[in-house]
Amino acid sequence: MSTPVAPEIAELEAQEARLTLRRFTHDDAWALGSMLVEMARLREAPVAIGIHRGPQQLFHSALPGSSADNDAWIDLKRRVVERYGESSLLVGSRFRAKGRTFETDSRLDPDTYAAHGGSFPIKIKAVGVVGTITVSGLPQLEDHAMVVEALERFTADH
Repeated sequence: MSTPVAPEIAELEAQEARLTLRRFTHDDAWALGSMLVEMARLREAPVAIGIHRGPQQLFHSALPGSSADNDAWIDLKRRVVERYGESSLLVGSRFRAKGRTFETDSRLDPDTYAAHGGSFPIKIKAVGVVGTITVSGLPQLEDHAMVVEALERFTADH
């Protein structure tokens, strides 16, 4: 898999608008998480995957080659999505577009928040953000792309 090019802010915004769900249940979390695990296995990707609805973790998987560090990165990236309501890559991209860095200019604790790609909001139509889906273990653009690909497949089936 080649390294993806960093998406433009407009493209990231369009992804979020397009990947809005009609509902999101515990069973949906299982189906989406299982789909991501299968994608990662086929690619031999050493990732950890986490899906949260609010504060509750509905799905977690750690594939071979991942570590506890990936779980920590899931939490760092997930907190950015919970705070800003946008993907962690989009938040970081907005700072970079202004010639700033999230780590310095957000004034948030970098031991608690990381605006690196890989966490995406779970949005329900007419409700808003209800959770997060996060992948950690690949370069940030690849983490983000894997989540987007899974959500595209999931929304096509649901």
